[in-house]
Amino acid sequence: MSYTVAVRALCEFVAKRGDLDLRFTPSPSALEGIEGHAKVAARRGAGYQRELNLEGEYRELKVRGRADGFDATVPRLEEIKTHRGELERQPDNHRQLHWAQAKIYGWLACQRFALEEIELALVYFDIDRERETVIRARHDRNALERFFTATCEAFLSWAQQEAKHALQREQALASMKFPMADFRPGQRALAETVYKAARLERPLLLQAPTGIGKTLGTLFPLLKALPAGKLDKVFFLTAKTPGRQLALDALARLSPGLDTPLRALELIAREKSCEHPDKACHGESCPLAAGFYDRLPAARAKALEQVDGERSLLDAETLRRLALAEGICPYYLGQEMARWSDVVVGDYNHYFGLGGMLHALAQEQRWRVGVLVDEAHNLVERGRLMFSAELDERSVRELARSAPKGLRRGFERLARAFRTQRQALAPSAGEAPLEGVLEEVPSSLVGELTGLTARLGEHLATQLDEPVDPELMRFYLQALGFARVLELFDARHFQCEFERLPGKPRETLRLKLSNLVPGPWLAPRFEAARACVLFSATLAPTDYFIDLLGLPAQTAWFDVASPFAAVQLKVRTVSRISTRYRDREASIEPIVELIQAGYAARPGNYLAFFSSFDYLERVAERLAEKAPGLVQWRQSRRMGEEQRRAFLERFAPGGQGIGFAVLGGAFGEGVDLPGDRLVGAFIATLGLPQFNAVNQALRQRLGALFGASQGYRYAYLYPGLTKVIQAAGRVIRDEGDRGALWLIDDRFDTAEVRGMLPSWWEIERA
Repeated sequence: MSYTVAVRALCEFVAKRGDLDLRFTPSPSALEGIEGHAKVAARRGAGYQRELNLEGEYRELKVRGRADGFDATVPRLEEIKTHRGELERQPDNHRQLHWAQAKIYGWLACQRFALEEIELALVYFDIDRERETVIRARHDRNALERFFTATCEAFLSWAQQEAKHALQREQALASMKFPMADFRPGQRALAETVYKAARLERPLLLQAPTGIGKTLGTLFPLLKALPAGKLDKVFFLTAKTPGRQLALDALARLSPGLDTPLRALELIAREKSCEHPDKACHGESCPLAAGFYDRLPAARAKALEQVDGERSLLDAETLRRLALAEGICPYYLGQEMARWSDVVVGDYNHYFGLGGMLHALAQEQRWRVGVLVDEAHNLVERGRLMFSAELDERSVRELARSAPKGLRRGFERLARAFRTQRQALAPSAGEAPLEGVLEEVPSSLVGELTGLTARLGEHLATQLDEPVDPELMRFYLQALGFARVLELFDARHFQCEFERLPGKPRETLRLKLSNLVPGPWLAPRFEAARACVLFSATLAPTDYFIDLLGLPAQTAWFDVASPFAAVQLKVRTVSRISTRYRDREASIEPIVELIQAGYAARPGNYLAFFSSFDYLERVAERLAEKAPGLVQWRQSRRMGEEQRRAFLERFAPGGQGIGFAVLGGAFGEGVDLPGDRLVGAFIATLGLPQFNAVNQALRQRLGALFGASQGYRYAYLYPGLTKVIQAAGRVIRDEGDRGALWLIDDRFDTAEVRGMLPSWWEIERA
């Protein structure tokens, strides 16, 4: 029974000791790191080999990896590390780990090229100064072999345990049975399609009705395909917290039927898992960082004992409890356990984002991964946000007053550049637009920002033992994000947007680099996955998602027939009412009358969706005046998790009242209110994004990329109707549900819109 491990993972497991210490920052981005490696390689001679594949064996252990560089004429093997700041401040345990990696690669190179001696070099490349610091040492073959043997021996018992788990897991999954008495109608076809796509290694767009059981219906077949398809891991990625919980619930149903427990891990964002947000991530500040790597082996072992012994999933709370019991950081224990888990449940960003940890690990470890993308219609907008950035003049002005002396002048210069740009956007005649699109990114403003960011990075690198102003750090991270997006920026897939924000004593400017088409940056993530399934109740038309997400041409499409009958949902279009902005005032009274009549016909719990909070409030207030006895509750701006939970708890079985919500918000999808917890919905909007200069520019750009006729559809119609269908899906959740739906706007009766609504609906005009 063999086990394969990457050189970096082997060294991190065995050689990392001491504190968790993130003070040696700011670190370069992944793209900057790649560019730094390329610059170092370009300085070497003609015989220099970059990214040399090396591998070797020790007993049952196979070790493999890519050495950064090798010069056979010396011979010299280089381990290249990019950095910012003063190298002298690098923690000792970082240097120790780098030498360990170099020595392992050194032995593998000696073995491959029959060398008796080799020079090892740690090359530290300062990406800001483009300066190399090289630390060299000569090692003979025998010494390197002893180091390799000792390192492998320290890892071997863990490797044997992991190889045994992998074998038992594959045997258990091969015989795994569906955990329910039977599939729901349509669920078997869904599961079979996922399994076939995984075996054929074809990406799959899977459209299936809300309430069919997509989470369990996709996890089960992909896990069944894991041994057959030779996958190493399954990543279940969600847009929102409820999706993670549904995945964990599905895994909890699957686990009892397995002879070998399935190792499932939940990842959450760092800001949600940090126990000491007022402290820095190093041992002198945070007690959970002190001695982190010394205590990690015990915590790691206990985490697996928890899974293997108690058959418990490593959800966020379980992981937190285990980490705190061992005195280490829960967030970074979670990152470690991702290496040893069979299924990881996390956010889209964990895999698709610029710094996606799961994608980086998969590449580093050469895992063969299966990726499930829950509620995948959200990936278009979330993908855009991943590759977008913004800067706010207000924060620059405030820091110009409060920043340390050495930085204040830089902030003042940047503030002046913002002011100049803002004034240029305010013509003297007439009302200036509050938002719009610039033809190009302002070069003067970017120049000032670039210089300030470099000086700020140097300042932070020399203030590591001092408390840092959180606003200063927040700005610095925002500036780095802006710089990274600027590196990607092109006129085809991005646009530079501005907002002029009213304020006292004067207005301010917000500048945005907005990604319009995330496909070119998502495509490599799809290609890296051995199997990838994107599923949702709203994934039509396929061209829209394939074009914007960058899915491969061979992506398969499957539309699961609805298990629901038309008799279950009475759908009415109300064409006598227009919800367009210009008609909003006139629509309030008729909508109130419609809600009253619908409720009187069948008292119960209803949701009423509107295009904005202002629209929602005006209708709700008028309804309260006309029907003071009708109970209502409303979504408010910036609701916290507790407030959202309280809103949903109002939909009690047998209850009566109206919940008002914004279409596309927290209650428009991912909400399960079966039975009579929800008996109907009023949707008073087509869901179209606001018509403004920014969205009109988006329409033009998408039309230029994908055809003039698609501009309006891609920018307005498809995103709007996706929200409508998602919201409507809250009403019918299982075969026993009965409900009513009112679609309020004359455009719902047009042929194009009707053609996009679910085929099982039988629609009548009210």
